[in-house]
Formats: sequence, structure tokens, C-alpha cells
Amino acid sequence: MKLQEITLAAATISSALISGLFFAYTFSVNLGLHKLDDRAYLMAMQNINREILNPIFYCYFLGAPLLLFASAIMYFDLSSPKFYLIATACTSYIIGVFIITGSKNVPLNNQLDTFNISKASSEAIHRMRLLIEAPWVFWNNMRTAFAFITLVCIVISLIFFKSKDH
Repeated sequence: MKLQEITLAAATISSALISGLFFAYTFSVNLGLHKLDDRAYLMAMQNINREILNPIFYCYFLGAPLLLFASAIMYFDLSSPKFYLIATACTSYIIGVFIITGSKNVPLNNQLDTFNISKASSEAIHRMRLLIEAPWVFWNNMRTAFAFITLVCIVISLIFFKSKDH
């Protein structure tokens, strides 16, 4: 097995794990959280947001774009559909997962993290939920779609376009 194949396999695994994480949020976690009262919702989101910041998450979340970019370089060939699929996967992840996370979801998470639920009135808690929930869910759904596109492009490149021996 060549380095480029190992790199693409690692990119696929990393991308699949992140795609699965966002998929699970979109189709179960966010739906369950939505049913909580305002205080419980904000407390759950604060705890989830704090717990996800761990080395395993960072390894895959940050590893995926690096491995995708490395794979695009390793498979660079302007006449190869495989290269274009990998490049599309890389672009989809960087723009639709990485940039959206950093520019949309993380600022909402940070805003929520500074909110002191124990000292807030019921009205302030309700306003914070209104401020956070809908945009956070919207941007998470966008991340889910882009992560899925990333994964589909990689899988198609693996199944339909075999590597050439150099």
C-alpha cells in the first residue's frame, strides 16, 4: 500500500467520523435537545460544548482537512476524475465544515459559555436560547450537508476511480 492510499484512507476515516458526528446531531441530538425547557437546553449545550473540546475530537476534526489536502496534492492530475473528487471533498470540508464551524458555531458556543445560567432570570435564559438555538442548528445542518458531500466525493473516488501505478 502506497503512502497516498494510506493518506486517503485516513482522510476517509477522519471525514466519516466527523460526518457521522454532525449527522447524529442533526437527526437525533438537536431534536432531543429541542424538547428540553430553556434552562435544561442551555445547560446541556454548555456541557456538550465543553466536553467536545478534547484531543480525540481535535485529532479528527483538524486531521480531516490536513489529510484531504495532502491527498489532493498526492493525487494531483488534471486529467484524473479522482483528483477532482478529492479536491472537491477537500474544498467542501474546509469551507463547509471547518470555516462554518469556526465562523458560526464556535462564536455561538463561546457566547453561550460566558452566560451564567445560575444567576440569570427565566426571561434572560429564554432570550439566550432564542439567540443561540435556531442559528446553531441551522449552521450545524449546513456542516452536516457539507460533511456528507465530502464523504460522498471521497467514497466515489475510492470505488470508481482506482489509483494508477506510478
